[in-house]
Amino acid sequence: MARKQAFPGRYDGQQDDEAAREGFDAGPSKSELKRQDQELRAIGVELVELPLAELEAMNLPESLYDAVMACRRITAHGARLRQEMFIAKVMRGVDVEPIRATLERRGEIDRQRTRREHAIEQWRERLIADEPAAWTELAAQIDPTGLQQIRSLARQARAEQAGAHPPAAARQLFRRLRDALEKPAI
Repeated sequence: MARKQAFPGRYDGQQDDEAAREGFDAGPSKSELKRQDQELRAIGVELVELPLAELEAMNLPESLYDAVMACRRITAHGARLRQEMFIAKVMRGVDVEPIRATLERRGEIDRQRTRREHAIEQWRERLIADEPAAWTELAAQIDPTGLQQIRSLARQARAEQAGAHPPAAARQLFRRLRDALEKPAI
């Protein structure tokens, strides 16, 4: 059984051909416009959440900067959503690529920092577990003068874990490892 047509009549693409001949441009679809607006709104939310110093360093157009600053002051949920939509509207008239590139660069720096900290946490866990291979690998990567202090902090951290004490030595071990791993080995 054939499906009933919503608009009965003949449709074979002739309407589109007639519109093209008359010079009509359909432009992007409504769905595409909504996707673009949602993307602009997401960028606007990122701008609102940036620290003030980074926001000022971006050299945004005055109207966009004012809209972002106004959104930062708004605490009511509904009003904030409306302001975010307004920021997206203002961004339609602005070249968004430099803003997007700056936010992407900032995000990549954050991801690198997170990966680095996860690696340091893994080192700390291996040292607290007193793995001999971890000590050998660490000795090859860092300056040997700081190794004794790291050994001492690892012993203290093990004692804290065994005694159910707050992890003060483990935190200090993390800081020492971060400092030691950032400096090149001699």
